[in-house]
Amino acid sequence: MASVTFDKATRVYPGSTKPAVDGLDIEIEDGEFLVLVGPSGCGKSTSLRMLAGLEDVNGGAIRIGERDVTHLPPKDRDIAMVFQNYALYPHMSVADNMGFALKIAGVNKAEIRTKVEEAAKILDLTEYLDRKPKALSGGQRQRVAMGRAIVREPQVFLMDEPLSNLDAKLRVSTRTQIASLQRRLGITTVYVTHDQVEAMTMGDRVAVLKDGLLQQVDTPRNMYDRPANLFVAGFIGSPAMNLVEVPITDGGVKFGNSVVPVNREALKTASDKGDRTVTVGVRPEHFDVVEAGGAEAAKSLAKDVSDAPAGLAISVNVVEELGADGYVYGSAEVGGEHKDLVVRVNGRQVPEKGAQLHVVPRAGESHVFSTSTGERLSD
Repeated sequence: MASVTFDKATRVYPGSTKPAVDGLDIEIEDGEFLVLVGPSGCGKSTSLRMLAGLEDVNGGAIRIGERDVTHLPPKDRDIAMVFQNYALYPHMSVADNMGFALKIAGVNKAEIRTKVEEAAKILDLTEYLDRKPKALSGGQRQRVAMGRAIVREPQVFLMDEPLSNLDAKLRVSTRTQIASLQRRLGITTVYVTHDQVEAMTMGDRVAVLKDGLLQQVDTPRNMYDRPANLFVAGFIGSPAMNLVEVPITDGGVKFGNSVVPVNREALKTASDKGDRTVTVGVRPEHFDVVEAGGAEAAKSLAKDVSDAPAGLAISVNVVEELGADGYVYGSAEVGGEHKDLVVRVNGRQVPEKGAQLHVVPRAGESHVFSTSTGERLSD
């Protein structure tokens, strides 16, 4: 096994002046499962292909263990890649597909058979070894592609959106299998996806990219609790964090008809920069619903500044009932503009469409960002 290091790795495509990947700096530990995530065109697949040797590195370096592999051909890097489209040979059986790389490497037939059977047992493919890929389901084909990678016993697994061709239910079960398998084998894995739920549920750490630049790399929990900037805050989490630009006032920020206390240091930093507003981020589960006229109930959460109901008035547009929970999708007027917001509510007490809710951010659960730079200001 081995660690992987991106040392200011940069890729600029011919004819372009803007790097597709710009100075990527990540150290991936031996045996770690790292997920690269971001929107289309952010550079995550390019980063993976640079590591695989399928894209040139125009600046910086890439190391696997102590070896500098920046300019080595793919065959000399001791990596195995699992592609989005499986890339199986249709005329070969499952066993031949899984053992093909070993056959090319000159491994004897008995050893190939042993390794293929061991991998098939791990992946629950034993009964399909004599079948052709066309006789398999999408999930089974993906497991064959995984098996082909496993039998090579590489130092690093590379996976490029391997679940995107599967239906939703199969995607959930297969991602669990992949994460479990990786932990059992202990092979360093770099996994690319655009699905942030997939990233949060699978990775030991998650790296978020945007426009070729690394935004944050951290554990899923830390990234959810302490996003580094507005982009990460809006990208990580499902439903996404609510981001509302609000004016700074004495004691906190003006949120609807209430003053919500937030981190004093954050507000001081913003004021020192000359900002009169900050962007406050609130997860849907961190709003408290205040009954109309229930300013008393909100006093522990925020200071009521008028005779109107405390907090921010939200008009309910859509309600998603998920059983234990419900999500209210509504709109509120903030600073003269209509803002869409999402609030999690008790699944047994969901409001009607067209109703009005008054909500207040829960004390200590809000995030403060600079409106001008997007950087995180709160601890």
